[in-house]
Amino acid sequence: MVNPAQSAAAASSFGTAPSELDSSRKTIAGNFDTFLSILTTQLKHQNPLDPLDTNQFTSQMVEFTGVEQQLKTNEFLETLIATNQQNFTSQAVSYIGKEVTAFSNQADLKGGNATWTYGMTEDAAEATITIKNSAGAVVFTEKKPLDGGENDYTWDGKTSDGAIAPEGKYSITIDAINANGGKINNYTMTSGVVQTVDFAGQEPILVVNGTKVELSAVAKVGLPA
Repeated sequence: MVNPAQSAAAASSFGTAPSELDSSRKTIAGNFDTFLSILTTQLKHQNPLDPLDTNQFTSQMVEFTGVEQQLKTNEFLETLIATNQQNFTSQAVSYIGKEVTAFSNQADLKGGNATWTYGMTEDAAEATITIKNSAGAVVFTEKKPLDGGENDYTWDGKTSDGAIAPEGKYSITIDAINANGGKINNYTMTSGVVQTVDFAGQEPILVVNGTKVELSAVAKVGLPA
């Protein structure tokens, strides 16, 4: 006859989800069979004068079935996530050799020019444009009106004191106001050909002309000019 203490301990364990999902998948069927075996054995050998509370076992079995369904749901979600990650990876690799435009305030100064695409909801009566080098030092600043919509801004590589800035990465900041002095929200983008893709982090990183851009920041993609 099955020891009631052992059966109670075994039955109580079925109501708790194991800490390791992988091991749960391997043992879930065996545990379920063991539970049914314990239940059947106790029902066969129960004392007629003191019958077992079958409602308790039924409740435990229902609870265990709920846990099993939850584990299967988790397994399905993990499979779905893995599939999406594979698709995400394939999508990122397909960008290599393509020209992309991505949200970023960085651009490369090369051949005497660095170009950003900026976007504003309205015309700016005055915009303060600040360009910094990779060390964060301001190398150029100017104030000028800017047209609303999406336009390009090209810097000729000359610093505020007239010197020629070395080639490399530079960032831009635009502080714009309208005719009433109200601040205008804006965004900047950079364009270039994707050279490589970095999968070291949680999200694929596209390397565009040496600048790292998150895949989710890409706004446009096309063939190189």
